[in-house]
Amino acid sequence: MRLKHVSLLIVVLSGLSACSTTENTPRKSQPIENTAKPTTDSSAQSLFDRAQTANPAAQFQLLYMARDAALQSQDWALLEKIAEMLSQKASVDHVQNALYLALARQHLQQYESALAILRVVEDALQSPAHRAWHQYLMGSIYASQNLPKQALPHFFNAADIVDDEKLVLVGLDEEIWQALQELSIYALDRFDRGSVLQQGWVKLAKYQQIYVGKGPLFEEALNNWQKRYVNHPATAIIPKALRSKVNLAPYQINRLAVLLPQSGPSERLGSALKNGILAALDENPIERVYFIDEMAGAEEIESQLSLLNIDFVIGPLLKNNVTKIQQANLLQSRPTLFLNVDDITNTNPDHYYFALNPEHEVDQAMLHFLSKGYQKPMLLAPQTANGQRLVERFKNQWKVYSENEPEVGFYTDSKNMADVVAAILEVDASKSRIKTIKSLFKNEIESETRSRADLDAVYILGDSTETRLLKPYLDVNVSTFAQRIPLFATSRSYSKSIDSTDKSDLEGLYFTEQPWMLPGLEQRQLREAYDQLWPEQADIEQRLFAMAYDAVNVIPDLKQLASIPGREFVGLTGKLKVTQNNQFSRALSWAQYRNKTINRIEFNEKPPKPLFMQEIAASTVSLLK
Repeated sequence: MRLKHVSLLIVVLSGLSACSTTENTPRKSQPIENTAKPTTDSSAQSLFDRAQTANPAAQFQLLYMARDAALQSQDWALLEKIAEMLSQKASVDHVQNALYLALARQHLQQYESALAILRVVEDALQSPAHRAWHQYLMGSIYASQNLPKQALPHFFNAADIVDDEKLVLVGLDEEIWQALQELSIYALDRFDRGSVLQQGWVKLAKYQQIYVGKGPLFEEALNNWQKRYVNHPATAIIPKALRSKVNLAPYQINRLAVLLPQSGPSERLGSALKNGILAALDENPIERVYFIDEMAGAEEIESQLSLLNIDFVIGPLLKNNVTKIQQANLLQSRPTLFLNVDDITNTNPDHYYFALNPEHEVDQAMLHFLSKGYQKPMLLAPQTANGQRLVERFKNQWKVYSENEPEVGFYTDSKNMADVVAAILEVDASKSRIKTIKSLFKNEIESETRSRADLDAVYILGDSTETRLLKPYLDVNVSTFAQRIPLFATSRSYSKSIDSTDKSDLEGLYFTEQPWMLPGLEQRQLREAYDQLWPEQADIEQRLFAMAYDAVNVIPDLKQLASIPGREFVGLTGKLKVTQNNQFSRALSWAQYRNKTINRIEFNEKPPKPLFMQEIAASTVSLLK
């Protein structure tokens, strides 16, 4: 949670001077008799230490003072200790103290405990200030887990209470605005209802998505919003968070340089990129484009960029060349869209990183499995560095949401695929049991092997050839008594050249892929023209063409994408967003092999809740005893 002027939170939590009967008449707090001895040291720790040996009356006063001091100094560990000590006192306001404790544990990242406390006290809230603070904390926990859709209803509830009761809740407006910026324009539409206060917030966020970077249009939209929502709390956001974005005009490019491999073993990849760049420039106002070999030395590249007076750079493609360019600081003064990522932390706001990372697909598949309620997926991957890296990526993300470890099988080649599948499905054990039983009887016994019943999804991380070899093994080894396990794969499983003649081998398989590679593309004329010009190009070259095409067309949106997390660009390679360090993330399309055809699939997915939110511990019930 991003708190400003944290000392004002004491006012909200105490409920003493946080509310007023009218907008201009603050409610006066009742004086509290100070039975503690005066001290020149008013630090939270000192007050807490003195409370340990004070008499009961003085102890209460010292603990209250220490609690407020700990909040002011943002000493969350000490605040937790103080609130825990106060919770043992019979005469303390347990609801109010529980809110302090929940706040402390939230900042200590003890989210499960904080959420449990808030749910325990939910039905005991009496004060409007406490109800507002309760909802604020609930929303903040969800927001901390990147769940803005779950956070916003709580934030809006808090905002309505604050507005009705004329309260002050520092940080709420900033939290609402941050959560709204995480949403796409389509998600914002679903929140454009409820109270006038809520609609005002949502409409302001929508105007930002639609008009940001459009200068006068944005100014006009803001002025119209202010006339419609007079005295709305978001008015304070406009000068701080929006006015700075009025001038987010797109990059003005006259001379574009593209760094791509024009020599060496990757030359064909450079040719594919060049074709995509030129196709995109057919409908782009960029006046001149220059192609520079990224395999050249750093000094030669720098000399060409300076001589040509370049406005913007796309590339390079190869990771080692991205690192070379970065270390030499060749592009420090030029806006650049790199076509790969490296391990150097980006500190330049005008540098962006667009890569066709398979990690994007792994994340997307994992979230889909969780959305479908799968509990025990099985991963099959090649015993390679890339295979191991992607499996680790899946497992590390999965454990945030589930206690169940996914099953993993690594194969070295086509020869041991069947053994790996049989071992994971425990088919060998079933065959062994059948053999033992048959040995006990003379008569012929009918039998059928059984496979594990706890696996509910299979995710294949192999290429198109490996996937076609693995699927029959899976079909054969899954017991007829068990429900069919849905099979999923990455875009590596899909090959346009192979699938043009045979799709039956992969019947039922789901996979993620660039829209450019799938039937039903909106840019049908572009696809037809491409197929006529380059009918024999490999899958990687086709995907790089789409990447280059998107790289040119996304340039006008770069600043807006980086500024507004919820904004997305729909391209040939998928739905693109700019995330941390100006790196692109992609959401690909889902498709399925069905009846010897490839069909696009639209899944209605909801973001999963982290594990600690799924089962809230009941240990904090004692707080209200």
